[in-house]
Amino acid sequence: MKENQIIEVKDLKKGFGSQKVINNVSLQLFEGENLVVLGKSGSGKSVLIKCIVRLLTPDEGEIKVFGEDMGSLNRDALGEMRKKIGFLFQSGALYDSMTVKQNLEFPLRRMKKNLTSKEIDKKIDEALENVGLSDALNKMPSQLSGGMRKRISLARTIVADPLIILYDEPTTGLDPATSDEISVLINDIQKRYKTSSLIITHDIECARATANRLIMLHEGEIYMEGDLEKFEKSKDTLIESFFKNNNNKIA
Repeated sequence: MKENQIIEVKDLKKGFGSQKVINNVSLQLFEGENLVVLGKSGSGKSVLIKCIVRLLTPDEGEIKVFGEDMGSLNRDALGEMRKKIGFLFQSGALYDSMTVKQNLEFPLRRMKKNLTSKEIDKKIDEALENVGLSDALNKMPSQLSGGMRKRISLARTIVADPLIILYDEPTTGLDPATSDEISVLINDIQKRYKTSSLIITHDIECARATANRLIMLHEGEIYMEGDLEKFEKSKDTLIESFFKNNNNKIA
């Protein structure tokens, strides 16, 4: 794996009122890497990635993506940077009034304005094929199972060729078999599209299946960082408890 730094977070702080959610967090995402951020609910995982794409404004600290300071980008430059970043929301965030095809067309028509209708159709077909749902093209989200909706959301994320993908709890609410399928897809997409990914999860099996490196957040701070072996061999009571108590999927 190349050690080219894609995302750098330095001394990040974010709170809401008197509550500190992120406190002095520093981390790096490297090229081609799946970095998994673990932590229980309320540990600051989702706030972290929302700060990275400036959906939330940090109170303090610095975030650089491809070497550019996200805090100093004007609206247009931020929009251009976001085109390089795919964000898989925990809820999937599909438009219920649109067909699957229309859901995938939407980001392409906004972000790839030079594409012809034929080229857009081709990219949609490829994205759906890569998530195993080519036959869902004209279905409505209401006709899809939870796992299928997650796959379509992933197809919509990759259709615009992002260089970075941020996954917010990609397996939440899914049964174990479907969760395993999503984890396999995350790895397939990493290899196929050469993406660098930050994966927020409480799902230990997802972490085991996808992580090149892990970070544990606890009370808004980095508690441990390393590879899976380091975590699984740790005798730290908090780490042991987290791995034991989170083996079962949480809906």
